[in-house]
Order: sequence, then C-alpha cells, then structure tokens
Amino acid sequence: MNSDLALVLALLAAAIAMFLVGRPRMDVVALLVIAALPLTGVLTLDEALVGFGDRNVVLIALLFVLGEGLVRTGVARRLGDWIQARAGGSETRLLVLLMLAVGALGSLMSSTAVVAIFIPVVLRICQTTGTAPSRLMMPLSFAALISGMLTLVATTPNLVVDAELARQGAPGFHFFSFAPFGVPVLVLGIGYMLVARRWLPGAGPEPGARHRRPTFRDWIEKYALADHEFRARVLPGSPLIGRSLAELSLRAAGVNVLAIERGARFQKQLLRPTAQTELELGDVLLMDVRTPAVERDELRRRFGLAFLPLGGANQYFSDVSQELGMVEAIVPAESKLVGRTILEARMRRQLKLTVIGLRRGRTVYGRDIFEQPLKVGDTLLLFGFWKDIEALRGESGELIVLSLPAERDERLPAADRAPHALAVLGLVVALMVSGVVPNLLAVLIGCLLMGALGCVDTDSAYRAIRWQTLILIVGMMPFSIALQRTGGVDLAASFLLGLVGEASPRLVMAALFLITAGLGLTISNTATAVLMAPVALAVASELGASAQPFAMIVALAASTAFMTPVSSPVNTLVVGPGGYAFRDFVRIGLPFSLLVLVVCVLLVPLVLPP
Repeated sequence: MNSDLALVLALLAAAIAMFLVGRPRMDVVALLVIAALPLTGVLTLDEALVGFGDRNVVLIALLFVLGEGLVRTGVARRLGDWIQARAGGSETRLLVLLMLAVGALGSLMSSTAVVAIFIPVVLRICQTTGTAPSRLMMPLSFAALISGMLTLVATTPNLVVDAELARQGAPGFHFFSFAPFGVPVLVLGIGYMLVARRWLPGAGPEPGARHRRPTFRDWIEKYALADHEFRARVLPGSPLIGRSLAELSLRAAGVNVLAIERGARFQKQLLRPTAQTELELGDVLLMDVRTPAVERDELRRRFGLAFLPLGGANQYFSDVSQELGMVEAIVPAESKLVGRTILEARMRRQLKLTVIGLRRGRTVYGRDIFEQPLKVGDTLLLFGFWKDIEALRGESGELIVLSLPAERDERLPAADRAPHALAVLGLVVALMVSGVVPNLLAVLIGCLLMGALGCVDTDSAYRAIRWQTLILIVGMMPFSIALQRTGGVDLAASFLLGLVGEASPRLVMAALFLITAGLGLTISNTATAVLMAPVALAVASELGASAQPFAMIVALAASTAFMTPVSSPVNTLVVGPGGYAFRDFVRIGLPFSLLVLVVCVLLVPLVLPP
C-alpha cells in the first residue's frame, strides 16, 4: 500500500466515522471531503469539484422537482383514497394494494417522498378501518425500498451505478433494466409481509398522536351533523332558476346553501353562495338541511330538486375538503355578536362563512340553531372556503378561532392540475423508455411542462430539491477517482477475489451483495453505491466478465436496507407512526434481506450473463 492510498483511506475512514456519529451532517462531511482531497495532492481542485458538473447530479435534482409536481397535484393522495375504496374491509387486500401502489409510484419518484406522502394516508385508513398502524407501516417502508429496484430513476444509487458504467466506457442501463429483478422482489415482499405481519407489534401510533388535531369526523360527531348534509340538483322547471338566494329565503325553510357546484367548460366549479347569487339549471347545491324527513320531501317537490348521493363516505362533504373546510371558534365577551342570533348578525355576509354548529356547554343546538341568541363562550362551527377561514384567523374581536382541522394540512396547492401532472409524467416516461432524447433532457422537459401547466411554481421547485442528498453525492464522487488513481479499487477487488478464490460468478456477486448491504447499514445507500460501484467493475474486469451484472448487484444491494430503522430515511419515517422498536426491523428485515440476496444472485446472471 502506497502513502497516497493510505492517506485517501484514512480520509475515507474519517468520513465514515462522522457518518456513524451523525456529526456533522452528512452534507457537511461531503464538503469537508471536497476541501480535504485536493490537500492530499492526489486530486486537483477541479477533479474534487467534478461532481458539480455531473449530468446525473442534475438529473437527480430534476427528478425531485418532477416528484413535487405529483405531490402538489395530489396524484399520490388520490391513489391512497382509491386503495381504501378498493380494499373494502379486508386487511389482506389493503396490504397488497398498498405495497403495489407504493412500489409503482416509488419507481417514478423519491421513495422517501412517497413514504412521507403515504404516512397520513395510511393513518387515515387505519383510523377508518380500525387497523393498527403497525400492521401497515412496515409494509409501506418495505415497498418503498423495493421500488428502488424497479426503474433506473427510482433511487439515487441506480443513477450513481449507471454513471460509473458510463464513466468507464461500459454499456449503461435502460429505464426498465431493473424491472426483471425488482418485480419478483416486490411480489416476494408482498407474500413475505402477508406472513410476517403476524410478528409485527400490535402498537398504534406514537403517544403524541393522542393529542392530534380534530378532524371533520370529530366535529361531525361533536356537533351532531350527521344526516344534515344533502346534495341536490336544480331540475328543469324549478322555481329556483334565475332567482337569487336573497329572493328565495331558503333559511326560513331550514336550508343553508353552503356551496354551489356549477359545470364549467372542462370541470366543475365550486361557487361561494352570496345573497346576489342566481341559481341556474343543473346547479348542484351543497346544503345543510335542518328539517324533518317529511318536510325535506316537500322541499324537494316545492323547489324542483333531485337529491343526489353524497360523496366522501357521507362525511359532511369531506370529498370537497380541498376547497371547503371547517373552523371552530368561540364568542368572546367583547364580541358584538353577543345577544344576537346568527340570522340577525348576518354572519355569512360579514365573514363569508356559514354557521353549521352551535354548542353551549354540553348542549348542541340543531334545528333551532338560527333562533338562538348567542352568549359569551358559545362555540360555533363554521363552514366555507379555506381562504375565508384563513381570513377569519386574522380577524379580531368578534370570534376567536379555537382550532383548525387536520384536513387543512392535507390541502393540495394544485389539486386541479392532477391530469396535467399525469400527462407530463407519461410523456417523460415515454421519452426515457424510447430513448428519443437523453434522460436528463426528458426530465428537464417534464419539469418545464410541470411549471408551465401550474403543477409546480418556482419556489416549490427549489424547495423540493433535496440539496443535502446532492451535496452528499457530489462530495463522495471524488473518492472513487482517488481510490482508482491510488490503486485502492484494484486492491479491494483483489482482496474480494482472494476471499472467494476460484468461485463462480454467482458466489462473487453474493459477496458483493453482502458487503454493499452491510456497508449500507452504517452509511447512506448513495455513499455506498459511490464506493462500491468502482469495486464491482474492477472485479468484473479481473474476471474478464461483463460489467453490467456486477454493477446491477451493487445497485440492488444498495436498496436492500430492510434490517434496521436507521438503514434508510424510509425506515426512520415509519418508526414513530408504527410504534416500532429497533428489534422489530431486525426480526422482520434480516430474513427478508437474505431472501432478496438469493433472488438477486439467481436472477441477475440469467438476465445479464457475466
């Protein structure tokens, strides 16, 4: 071993030690590496900074932006709602659909982002179905990790390994080169979790979840709103057509029009009802009705309405929670509302919100809600557009906002752009699969289209980029150059071959897999791929074999981070919501990692002959 190699290895060991300790942050460690390597004399400053000009680094940054478009438009959340609807009451069907959906979506965007999106979706499903979150959170994280084995762009290590192949002049991977291995592993993972779920703890969410914010469902129960919500279409010949809400005085009949769905050119619009709003043929009225069933039938005949099925699982228009929400407020002592009824106070005109609930102590008012003079300490539940709710928070004096529902945090900034986001995603995938343009250009076109179509804006695009990840990649890239220049890669390859002797390529691949997966337990899978890809290619060269199967083994092993909760951010995210302990991941993840090892070592030489 020469002195230059010893110096580089000492620097690498120091970087790994800092990764293990967690101080300083990984991106800061990477910057320290960039500063230190030129001082060793092994690399020039330009060579240490080569990662900043690497096209795959730019590609990874653009993929974060593309994924943000899917997040902001709610594509992933709608997928979660579809899963719940399809699964019905079956936990088995729910687990299978969840893992398939997460695997499919994670193959096109960051697996960490997919898990972050699906955690609230899964918790909502668990709350609805009564399923313990621990039964679904680990399957969620496993599926997200497996998604990295499905496509070239699914996870950063795939792109790192592909870039190393290109740098050494070897043929790279195509978009679906990983699918022949990832799809069987995903099927294996689903089957494994169906069996292993019996060993998962029956814990619920972390203790802090008991102090969660209220939801629509909570308030529906608290204010006895069930059976008060109705959708009704204005039929031909209805006396409502062409008349304003002020003329109709529907409140006198116990009817509150909360919003109006009106067909636009391409999609429905939700309109805020005002005294001047004139109703049109085909309008769908979202109504809060405080009359007995017999009187409701009379209202339907009198006004020429057709009652429609309710969306959102009959949860007080929760299907339109992207536009409409609720807020709970209290009447303070100095409020001018004291002593006046809701009708007298003209609260809709003043606040642009409709009062749908009134509580006084333990008493909940129903049909007589509009006739009750308000008192100090009364709690009101108001319904309306989110921007009007936000405006109420800025008001002072008349009402004090007590709480906002959890649904407020689930609002999507560009929910109406979901079809556009899907179309752009389809175009990007088609361009990458066909090879008409380079992958980088295909994703750049997709990002520009996302911006032009309103799926992302400039600020959200910059926020979406995980700069820590990019700096980590850039900082670790020079190590591969330094190790090759000083003979470190050849030394590692010779050492590995010395361990396995004259073994078959499959045994060499198994050794590579174990070392890569083991290293990934201590440092990030991205850094692992940067370090191990040159070693894999050197091993292939020593054996006189094709570089692709050995590079593929490293990429697949880098995604095999099932064994501990700190192996990947994907696992770390689900620890709290799932109520897991460290040993739960070891008990479930270690056997599955060994199964993945066997599958990969069997399949890779068949699909990619050495």
